[in-house]
Amino acid sequence: MKPRDLLLALAVVVVWGINFVVIEVGLEGMPPLLLSALRFFFAAVPAIFLLGKPRVAWRYVVGVGLALGVAKFGLLFIAMDHGVPAGLSSLVLQSQVIFTVLFAIAVLRERPRPTQIIGIVIACVGILLIVLDRKLSAPLPALVLVIVAAGFWGVANTITRHAKPPDTLRFMVWVSAVAVVPLLILSLLTEGPKADVDAIRAIDLSGIGAIAYLAFVATLFGFGVWGYLLRQYDASTVAPFSLLVPVVGMSAAWVLRGEAVGLQQAIAAALVIGGMACTIIKRRRTPLTTESRVLVKSG
Repeated sequence: MKPRDLLLALAVVVVWGINFVVIEVGLEGMPPLLLSALRFFFAAVPAIFLLGKPRVAWRYVVGVGLALGVAKFGLLFIAMDHGVPAGLSSLVLQSQVIFTVLFAIAVLRERPRPTQIIGIVIACVGILLIVLDRKLSAPLPALVLVIVAAGFWGVANTITRHAKPPDTLRFMVWVSAVAVVPLLILSLLTEGPKADVDAIRAIDLSGIGAIAYLAFVATLFGFGVWGYLLRQYDASTVAPFSLLVPVVGMSAAWVLRGEAVGLQQAIAAALVIGGMACTIIKRRRTPLTTESRVLVKSG
C-alpha cells in the first residue's frame, strides 16, 4: 500500500473509532432515534442530488437502509443512551463479523474455513466474558441491544454482498436516505414530538458538531475513502485495518471520556479482536473476499 493510502486507511480507522465518543456527546442533548435520523438526513442531503442513482436494485438499497440505518444504528444509539459506554460499544459491535460469517454459512451456503470457526469461538468467549463481567457498569439489557445491533449489521453485510454496489459512497448515501423517515417516525412514536422539538430548539454547538461529524466525517469521508481503498487494493489488504477500530474507540473513550478498562474487559477485548483477525485475515480468492467490502461501517 502506498504511503498516502496507508495514511488514508489509518485516518478512517481513527475517524470511525472516535465516532463512538462523538455519539455519546450527541446523546447528551438529543434523543437517540432523533440523533440517528438527523445524522442520516445530513449524510444524504445534498449528496443524494449530486451523486445520482445508486446503480443497484432498489430492494437492496431499502434492505440495507432498514437493517443498517434503522435497526443497527437505532439500537446502537438507544443502547448507548441507556448506559453502554463508547469504548465498550466499539468493541462489542464488532461481533458483527461473527454474524456476517454465520449468515454467509446459513444463507449463502458458504463453507467456513477452519480459521473462521476458531475465530468465531474465540470472539464468542470474549463477548461472554464481557457479559459476565460484574464490574461492568453497562446494564445487561442495553449491552444485549448492542449485540442485536451487530446482528443486524451482519444482515446488512449479507444483503450488500448480493448487491455488489460499484460505488460504496453513492450506495451509502442512498442507504442513509432510506433510513431517515423510519427513524423519524419511530422517534415521534417512542420519544415523543415534544422531546424532539425541545431537543432541536435547545441544540448547542456540541450537538451541531456531533451531527456534522457523524454525517460528513464518519459517513461521507469514511465510506468514501474506504470505497476508494477497496477499488485500489485487494480486500484482504484493506479489511485488517478494521481490527484497529475498537482499539481506537476504547483508547479515545479512555482519553476523552475517562472510560476505564478493567483486566477482564482487556482480556475480553484481546479475545474479540483476535477472533475477528482469524475470520478477516485470509488468503486471496477465498469465498468471503467480498465480505470485507462492508466490514466496519460504525460511523
